[in-house]
Amino acid sequence: MKWHWMMASAVGLSLTGCFSEKPTQSEAVTKPLAVTAADKIYFGGDILTMEGEKPEYAEAIATLGEKIIFVGDLDDALAHKFGKTELVDLNGNSLLPGFFDPHSHVYGVGLQAVVANVLPPPDGNANTVDSIIEILKAADQDETQRLFIEKTGWILGFGYDDAQLDRYPTKEDLDKVSTEKPVLIVHTSGHLSVANSKALELSGINAESQNPQGGVIRRIEGSQEPNGVLEENAHFAMLFSLNKLIDKDLQDVMLEASQKMYAKFGYTTAQEGRTTTEGYEALKRASNKGELLIDVVAYADMASSSDFMSSPYNAPTYTNHFRIGGVKLNFDGSPQGKTAWLTQPYFHPPHGQNKDYAGYPTFKNEAAYNYVETAFKNDWQVLTHANGDAAIEQFITAVEKANTKLGKQDRRPVLIHGQTIRQDQIARLKDAGIFPALYPMHTFYWGDWHRDSVLGEPRADFISPTKAILDAGMIFSSHHDAPVALPSSFRVLDATVNRTTRTNKVLGPDQRVGAYTGLKSMTLWPAYQHFEQNSKGSLKVGKQADLIILDKNPLKVAPETLKDLQVIETISRGQSVYQRQ
Repeated sequence: MKWHWMMASAVGLSLTGCFSEKPTQSEAVTKPLAVTAADKIYFGGDILTMEGEKPEYAEAIATLGEKIIFVGDLDDALAHKFGKTELVDLNGNSLLPGFFDPHSHVYGVGLQAVVANVLPPPDGNANTVDSIIEILKAADQDETQRLFIEKTGWILGFGYDDAQLDRYPTKEDLDKVSTEKPVLIVHTSGHLSVANSKALELSGINAESQNPQGGVIRRIEGSQEPNGVLEENAHFAMLFSLNKLIDKDLQDVMLEASQKMYAKFGYTTAQEGRTTTEGYEALKRASNKGELLIDVVAYADMASSSDFMSSPYNAPTYTNHFRIGGVKLNFDGSPQGKTAWLTQPYFHPPHGQNKDYAGYPTFKNEAAYNYVETAFKNDWQVLTHANGDAAIEQFITAVEKANTKLGKQDRRPVLIHGQTIRQDQIARLKDAGIFPALYPMHTFYWGDWHRDSVLGEPRADFISPTKAILDAGMIFSSHHDAPVALPSSFRVLDATVNRTTRTNKVLGPDQRVGAYTGLKSMTLWPAYQHFEQNSKGSLKVGKQADLIILDKNPLKVAPETLKDLQVIETISRGQSVYQRQ
């Protein structure tokens, strides 16, 4: 698949050096060549176009079908009122382009929606190990969770967070839930899990089991007996096996619940950021049946599921809201789970590790380099999860080697998360043409944990350094990585702007950015990340009618209240897909 035809007019972004400049000022008010009857005309509130380097507003916009046909003055917009044109008075609310999800896992959010919620506050109620046990015991009392248990035979919980718990859960704790059924809880990062004795038995994990490449089976102290905690590839092996037990009917329930969650938070495009064959088949089926409410762009897990890259959905345009955008690689683990691959040791190493422990890679260098080169040869956009600075170094080097061998083009490889990127690595991102999809929401959920346990200061202050990226003349996107947390757009915006921790301390104050920049990182810039800047991300004639109506203008509220904003309505391709009750 060739992308180059999409790159000619990139909304003022410099493509020759891949982010050698920030987007330039563009015209916000565009008049149509001919008067066309509109389906809807929106007016009566702040309409923020997201087109310019500075905020630009329009009095009205008009839409027809899936497209925006007018942006400008209200009097001129009313020229498009004919017959059944609906006039939509915003009544002082604000209208923006729909949010574009830079990185998450739609299929995983669906899974989260049908199993026990063991997230800590504010997204759940699991702040002790005993509370997790009670939540799991009550899982069969919920109709949807009971359906999952009946269909798979497993009791599953999602979201435990040792940073917020009284201690780390083990198999003995989960055996209190059941000794007859397999029980598994997935860490909030999605990179670790805890299994009960039955789940370990069914998976063939015992004292004789060896750690897989890129994974760890944690042991009871003083023995080789597993304590139930599985890291990285040991965890993924069990989770992928469990996924195969989820039938089509349950997959359909999952995707329906997931889409509603994204639409509730104003996302009109969502990403499935590590797609297995099961996830691909579910999304394809939903597309064929016309059951996708918003656009979903999927990235195949290159190490296990790249066979469906030959699908006709692997295209720059969507078919019934679905397309494949490229492939995903995973170069390390989770900083909050202390499996990310660092160059310097963790501030406080995890259980069973010595003071020199610095995490570990998923792949050896040669394999990592080969994966990136193969993606480039196939014209696949490659997204690479790399949290630790050692993993980031491996990815940058892989791209540099592939560029040298194959020639540098605008392939737009994406660094996912980049949590502990160093200042000296930022310039190399720019030179290699790598787009940074950053994760400043960590500053709220795990900022205190990073400062006090994971990294210590000053490393924790430079987590997801958005301002340093801007100062280097680059743009970035900002994401939530759901189901790691709920797909809350306003938590993303709040963290990108304020970087305030759970204890109300600012982590890295010099890396804060303004609210308009934060909105750019959730609209036009992630559209650019996905080669979709010509059709999404701003309010402009000819672009897709992906719109959100908010109760307040994010640029006109106190920064500390950004997290409290509400979506009134979400409109995908001209169709309302969520309305606040």
